[in-house]
Amino acid sequence: MRIGNREFDVQNRTYIMGILNVTPDSFSDGGRYEKTDAALFHAEQMIKDGADLIDIGGESTRPGYTMVLAREEAERILPVIRAVKERFDIPVSVDTCKASVAKSAVREGADLVNDIWGLKYDQKMAGIIAKADVACCLMHNRNNAQYVNFFEDLKADLGESVKLAKRAGIDDDKIILDPGVGFAKSYEQNLEAIRRLSELSSLGFPVLLGTSRKSVIGLTLDLPVSERVEGTIATTVMAVERGCAFVRVHDVKENIRAVRMTEQILKERQSDGF
Repeated sequence: MRIGNREFDVQNRTYIMGILNVTPDSFSDGGRYEKTDAALFHAEQMIKDGADLIDIGGESTRPGYTMVLAREEAERILPVIRAVKERFDIPVSVDTCKASVAKSAVREGADLVNDIWGLKYDQKMAGIIAKADVACCLMHNRNNAQYVNFFEDLKADLGESVKLAKRAGIDDDKIILDPGVGFAKSYEQNLEAIRRLSELSSLGFPVLLGTSRKSVIGLTLDLPVSERVEGTIATTVMAVERGCAFVRVHDVKENIRAVRMTEQILKERQSDGF
């Protein structure tokens, strides 16, 4: 899979997407990287720590969040995208569900559109991605958490997002799927989504897991946001073992070590004939 100027071996590797929130109200690091200089410093550190992509977002999607206007979101992220692309040779993802923001972000150099509504919020989004010929990550989300059969419904919902992508002309090799941990799911359903990650491969696309510091970890371990690194790492190990191509995390250094160690163990297991 090609994202920007880099090829990703999504069949055999797990890559790290580093999170760069340039919002004043992110649940985890709100306000820390609002200024472009601070954002650049953090991006540089994540790259040094081994990030394979940088995901830049200008709207908090924490529980109970209030959606910001597209203009305000664009004003937050565009200078940062531009600066990161000018200074660093790394693919950049834009975390947005608004077509106008995605269009502007791609113009500034974004290589991937990470849409938390899987193309279902803004009807123009799929066309923008197709015309720009960039990669996309389609996350599972819905307006309610009412399921008949949770995991089958989740897969069906993602299948609808894939149909929207194909209808717009987005190529298969530009699509990543995300089960949407923390969105329209109960605590138990979030755990099930993580546990059954390998089953999403039946849809035929690379999978991204985004659990970093989320409430499912906080509830399990009874820990605040600032103390959820180890819990995140446990889900990262699970993602590698279950064949995820990407994990989206705040703490790059710690998670990439977990990825490399897990990959090596699995590699040795395969060489032993298991």
